[in-house]
Amino acid sequence: MTRISKRFLIALTAILATWSLPGSADAHLDELVRNESIQPRWIDEETLEITLELGGTRQQRRISAISGEVLKDDRAKGDPASVKPSKADRSRGRGNDIQLQFVNDLDVSLRLFWLDQQGRRRGYGTIPPGETHDQQTFGGHAWLLTDPDDRSVIGFVAPEHDGIAVIDDRTREEWRNLPSKSDRRPRRERASSSRRERTAFVRDHDLWCREADGSERAFTTDGTSESPWGRISTSPDGRFALAMKTDRAQDHPVHILEVAPEDQVQPRLKTIDYLKPGDRIARPRPAVFDLETGRRMDIDPALVPNPWSINRISWHPDGDRVRMLYNQRGHQVLRYLELDARDGSTRVLIEETSPTFIDYAGKFFLHVLEGGDEAVWMSERSGWNHLDRVNLETGERVPLTRGPWVVRAVDDVDEEEGRLRIRVLGIDPDQDPYHVHHAMIDLDSGRMIRLTEGDGTHRIEFSPDGRFYVDRWSRVDLPPVHELRRTEDGGLVTTLARADASGLLEIGWTMPERFVAKGRDGETDVWGVIVRPRGFEPDRRYPVVEHIYAGPQGHFVPKSWSRNWRMRDAADLGTIVVQIDGMGTNWRSKAFHDVAWRNLGDSGFPDRIAWMKDAAETRPWMDLERVGIYGGSAGGQSALRALIAHGDFYDVAVADCGCHDNRMDKIWWNELWMGWPIAEHYAEQSNVDQAHQLQGDLMLILGGLDTNVDPASTLQVVDALVKADKDFEFVLLPSAGHGAAETPYGHRRRLDFLRRKLVDDR
Repeated sequence: MTRISKRFLIALTAILATWSLPGSADAHLDELVRNESIQPRWIDEETLEITLELGGTRQQRRISAISGEVLKDDRAKGDPASVKPSKADRSRGRGNDIQLQFVNDLDVSLRLFWLDQQGRRRGYGTIPPGETHDQQTFGGHAWLLTDPDDRSVIGFVAPEHDGIAVIDDRTREEWRNLPSKSDRRPRRERASSSRRERTAFVRDHDLWCREADGSERAFTTDGTSESPWGRISTSPDGRFALAMKTDRAQDHPVHILEVAPEDQVQPRLKTIDYLKPGDRIARPRPAVFDLETGRRMDIDPALVPNPWSINRISWHPDGDRVRMLYNQRGHQVLRYLELDARDGSTRVLIEETSPTFIDYAGKFFLHVLEGGDEAVWMSERSGWNHLDRVNLETGERVPLTRGPWVVRAVDDVDEEEGRLRIRVLGIDPDQDPYHVHHAMIDLDSGRMIRLTEGDGTHRIEFSPDGRFYVDRWSRVDLPPVHELRRTEDGGLVTTLARADASGLLEIGWTMPERFVAKGRDGETDVWGVIVRPRGFEPDRRYPVVEHIYAGPQGHFVPKSWSRNWRMRDAADLGTIVVQIDGMGTNWRSKAFHDVAWRNLGDSGFPDRIAWMKDAAETRPWMDLERVGIYGGSAGGQSALRALIAHGDFYDVAVADCGCHDNRMDKIWWNELWMGWPIAEHYAEQSNVDQAHQLQGDLMLILGGLDTNVDPASTLQVVDALVKADKDFEFVLLPSAGHGAAETPYGHRRRLDFLRRKLVDDR
């Protein structure tokens, strides 16, 4: 190994980064460290500690969240191990994995409960008087302690570090004096639980009811093993119960041969149940029963004619109405329905329809607000993924977000404060539209407070009480920046640190290059990255290799800083590696996404080819006379498709564990994007049916124990290529699963093929 390569490997494991830290009258830092992350943790609500590696030793610095000043140790606030009481009514998020010690200094035993994200109690045992209890938990999780009479005594929220929660007369009184949610907003009174005199249950596939005196009676007699009753949900007051009668799905066994089991010499046949597009799926039929009279009320069949699923069962707080989400097979109708148990009527509360698909798997959000009469709902009906506040009584929708950008996710709903915390994409027209930003939305007015602003993709971490947060942001061509900010207005308190990658660049590491070009329509921006090889020489011409994954469920080009991607292994063969998010991938406009509908064979190739040609016009070192492509799973499908449909542009492909015929792959993924029922377009885009059109050099890689994509999908391609008398290479890893090309052996074979076909063959 040369001295240069050793230095390069060192750089890959430890970036030389200069951090600029805030100064004060007491301290100022401007030192060389070897971290990309400053590892922040909150000592208390107003004190942040950051860990640095300085001169080969780990050191800590404490910073005031109020002033942004670096504190001396004797200026840090309070006891860092002490946890203050809190009246939080539910857990929020999942922070650091910590140890929280509860100390019972009262003279009574205390029962310990975790409050989950919905505020439900989950018991974690009893702490006798004078004893302690060590509990593993996560930052932001809420805990409640009650006395033997089930009266609340005190509550705590786990911090982002190990801590001690002391329960004594002082902290109990402090907790009592804290304002609670009920002090700020009155709750609607629910019906008394004393009416829970009857219990619904299933016996021998039918629905039964047990009375308070122990007597039992059958409500149904039509349940069978192939169509049983189940999934019972009882109203809050115990008067009604919803149950599902579900016709079972068909069996679809997929057989996989385990040729070399670890525990025996002989091969073993492994069989999994694996529904595929067009198969008969489970068919649920909901009904509500009056537990006193046995009266049965069925959901209006006209509103649930062909369910893919019926879920999200919940009752209105008044106990008379039950709600459910109906997703129609084909994924072009989504309805939130309500059955009124008082008269048996059914009505539509919210409905979404689409001539293409509704992305229920990635763009669904429903939160029913306290009181049960309003909800926050996610919708693409405007052409962009946004949030509405919906009146469930009238159907009126009020947009909470709007504009040519998308809501990526809802991270928190705080009804007490009347706001949502969301992630957004594309909100800044002058930035990459895939950069993740964070914001808060007022539930009443829709007013937005931006929490992040830097030109990059952002990740935030809150202080224990949520008043401050650390914003870590970066780009593929910008090392991380850490900022301390205020939650109230998103204002900057101080910049904690900025990393500098000059040390890597000095030893030959190449910075990824972001590039944007117009797509097939000549108007839409298509984004990607360019990775050059180590020792890049601008006067040389390099073959181009595309790393492809074009699944419509997401976007895939990296957006944050990393010193090393596996793409660099292919680049260091002496190639230029590109990755592109073409049309049909997710998290842009609805029109951008709809390109994939019934059209997975397209894989965005018209955009990808145009993008590479545009990039090469100003980069003469990109040789488009030698173009390769590789990918796995849906990327394997696309990689082979490149040589079948675009063999005039692509010369070499490596396809790993591809779902080469969408009729052979898992049902949910393929019916969502390719549609239902199964029609001619499935065959038209099948790599098996079109294998005879192969041009160029192909390597197929397959894991024999793949349970994600049926291995027969690749083997059918092999068979079709043999019948068509096509030359290709086939690498079978009999004991590997999905992603066989990512194993050391598969990765080596993939690189060797790309080298032989693109670099050595000149």
